Amino acid sequence: MKPIATMSNAEAAYIRYVLMDIDDTLTTEGKLSAAAYSALWDLHDAGLKVIPITGRPAGWCDLIAREWPVDGVVGENGALVFWLEDGKGTQRKVSKQEFHPNAVHNDHPVLKRIKKRAMMEVPGIRMAKDQFARLFDIALDFAEEEPVLSLETAEKVRAIAAEEGAVAKISSIHVNVWMGNYNKLSMTELFLQKKFNWTKNDDNTVIFVGDSPNDEPMFARFPMSCGVVNVKHYGELIQHLPAFVSQKESGEGFAEITETLLKKRQG
Repeated sequence: MKPIATMSNAEAAYIRYVLMDIDDTLTTEGKLSAAAYSALWDLHDAGLKVIPITGRPAGWCDLIAREWPVDGVVGENGALVFWLEDGKGTQRKVSKQEFHPNAVHNDHPVLKRIKKRAMMEVPGIRMAKDQFARLFDIALDFAEEEPVLSLETAEKVRAIAAEEGAVAKISSIHVNVWMGNYNKLSMTELFLQKKFNWTKNDDNTVIFVGDSPNDEPMFARFPMSCGVVNVKHYGELIQHLPAFVSQKESGEGFAEITETLLKKRQG
């Protein structure tokens, strides 16, 4: 990973889309800082397309699409996307949503079995408090609430899910488990193509900023991907690291990446 300061002016000028994870990328210790939220507005005001790509639930994504300065939000690790469009004949915005064609609702019996096994076999694991707002996955909390458990604990949950035939990804706070062949990247590409006529030859127009193992498909896909420096906490859990990295952690790191990008776009 290269320091974000080494990004060239030409590379920055080519960017049209800024995508980012939320937890521990935009947020710091669970809070959206003034610096990170201001950075979203700076990107929006610069005319860039701003799209969070998160493991957070559908209920959160509806709010984010309506109230943040964003052009859409991909949620539940790629199960869905929410965005706003201009209304016809009014100045009101119309909420839109789309579900991934491979998404499977989270009442699937395999997911129920994984939940039961995880609760029995992994001491301290619990359901995420935002589970009530989810449609397609289950989220098992190992580090959002107290007690904070180890990454080894999260790996045990991931292994149970794999044994049962489900997909599981580790974020900085949850293990997200789902049925269906999709991830953050597949829904991101579908949304960019449908909404903005983006093509897969335009990968250098995209920056993605993330921090954890569930961001790896995005790191691997986009050559201009960035990590906030806390991405280094995950060591061997991420094989495809981002191209660039910030000096600062979490929301301050996102603000640093944003400031660098916008300055370099000005030449």
